[in-house]
Amino acid sequence: MSNAYHTSVLLQACIDNLNIDPSGVYVDLTFGGGGHSAHILKQLNEKGKLFAFDQDEDAQKNALKDKRFTLIPQNFRFIKNYLRLYGVTKVNGILGDLGVSSHQFDEASRGFSIRFESELDMRMNQKSELSAKKIINEYSEKQLIGIFKEYGEVLNAAKIAKLIVTARAENKINTTEELKEVIKPGTPKFEAHKYLAKVFQALRIEANQEMEVLKECLTQCVELLDKGGRLVVISYHSLEDRLVKNVIRAGNVEGVEERDIIFGSTKKVFKNLTSKPILPTEEEIKSNTRARSAKLRVAEKL
Repeated sequence: MSNAYHTSVLLQACIDNLNIDPSGVYVDLTFGGGGHSAHILKQLNEKGKLFAFDQDEDAQKNALKDKRFTLIPQNFRFIKNYLRLYGVTKVNGILGDLGVSSHQFDEASRGFSIRFESELDMRMNQKSELSAKKIINEYSEKQLIGIFKEYGEVLNAAKIAKLIVTARAENKINTTEELKEVIKPGTPKFEAHKYLAKVFQALRIEANQEMEVLKECLTQCVELLDKGGRLVVISYHSLEDRLVKNVIRAGNVEGVEERDIIFGSTKKVFKNLTSKPILPTEEEIKSNTRARSAKLRVAEKL
């Protein structure tokens, strides 16, 4: 496990809420530095199994050497198919920490951070064709407005989309610094850091198709969890949190509750164990500022 790679958010709360059966089967959707996984393994006996997913080649170097542990180097949107390859059709718990790892923010070459000058990349999977550079230079003005509004909640999305389209007609926008310079006329002077973080977040979500991937994964999690199994998810922005809430409430990402035809009552898939999300303490936020926006929600399969 590499603590330098990533500091696990809400670690003890996640482990406690998984309600681990020592001989059960568990999934860590976002392996990263292996912090959550290492603590799950501590709770398992020799019959227990843990499968973890991570498409990032850097994260794969942190794989834990333990016969009960299997790291699957794939996007978690394929969770059901890959678990089936290992003969697994039902699991006792699924944990997902949906945040970008500290390593990805701190590795300048990845282009996730506004702090460094680097290529506009932002791909979790380095083999993927869609990068932030491709989005910035090839998406239409209308498409750019859409992603900045929806994924970044950028208030003047139309203005910066126009600035980008105008600038790229002269020269391709290749780096994070070039992008920041292009949108400078639309960046508020007193909240520049916060504003740019929203712009970069929108690009990252689009480059990795994060919302579609999460929808696909959560839908499969509903099927994979055995009765009494726990779904434990940490989200970091409202769009993710809404999808998680929908699944917990209605058993689907749309949030459409199914009704029993005969009795007219709502069919429940999960018992919601967190009417209000679990939040990091001030102490945790102080030691790990990236935990600030974390929200942990927990549900039990009925």
